[in-house]
Amino acid sequence: MSNADLRVTLFTMALSAFADTLVAMETFEGDTVVRMSAFKFLEEQTALHGEFLPRSILESGFMFHGERVPLVSPSGIFKPQVLDRFPLTFTTVPPKLNEPAPYEDDIGDDGIIRYRYRGTNPGHPDNVRMADAATNKIPLIYLYGIKPGLYRPVWPVFIIGSDPASLTFTAQVGKQLAVGESPAVGAEIEFERKYITRLVQARLHQAGFRARVLAAYNNSCAICELKHPELLDAAHILPDKHPNGKPIIPNGISLCSLHHATYDQNIVGIRPDLVIEIREDILAEHDGPTLRYAIQALQGQQLHTPKDKALKPNTDFLEIRYEQFMKAG
Repeated sequence: MSNADLRVTLFTMALSAFADTLVAMETFEGDTVVRMSAFKFLEEQTALHGEFLPRSILESGFMFHGERVPLVSPSGIFKPQVLDRFPLTFTTVPPKLNEPAPYEDDIGDDGIIRYRYRGTNPGHPDNVRMADAATNKIPLIYLYGIKPGLYRPVWPVFIIGSDPASLTFTAQVGKQLAVGESPAVGAEIEFERKYITRLVQARLHQAGFRARVLAAYNNSCAICELKHPELLDAAHILPDKHPNGKPIIPNGISLCSLHHATYDQNIVGIRPDLVIEIREDILAEHDGPTLRYAIQALQGQQLHTPKDKALKPNTDFLEIRYEQFMKAG
């Protein structure tokens, strides 16, 4: 090959590489605009509806240049048509009421989100797109299922690893290390991301536990039958720090804020046979109508529980908690 031919070949290759770069830049810039629009949409919707969004809102999505962009689909890993290359969201399906929540399969105590591949083939297009998002440090949206039809969106989330052997992606919440930043800054960002992810973990687990417990009790207080969900809590029978204090429905009771407080303070006790008792010193007090009708009148009443035996309070847990109540008296 002559020098002239070589120069022509190199020039042609340079033009081709430049063209590819322009296409990639255009793709990334367009991708970024769509993602920023999705983030803004979620900010607006959570401001209007709270931190938990119904699936209908996520399915409707937002308008982008005259095209509707949904945020969720029947598949867990979702790339809308407006995007060419990378996914926009990945979704954890909420568990059924009579099944334990797979907490160990989503966000661990190490501040890492673990998400299963789609199927068992690492080469599935969805799995390849997720791995591609990790390589290119693309921010995604994580849709955590609280209960059927209700999700908590978390963003930005970055895929930080892919393990074909376990068919699992790993991810973290928070900002990404920028190109050229020092290792010290990178370590600081890594610490921040783990911290933020742990906070998100706690909120997601608490929210999921509350939603499932309230649904099991038909959004009603198990003691007074108050039916205003905004005034109801999911009370733990055994606390988080107890070895059996897991956020599962048999370790929870739907209680209004007042009766949750009285249960936590051992003013109200619940026997393993589901009979309510009031601490003796409280029964002997003389006060206004709230004490008389909302607390003292509960003595000897039966707790209202779900019909499904699998959702009822665990009697062993109740016995442990009742012993604490008796010591407090």
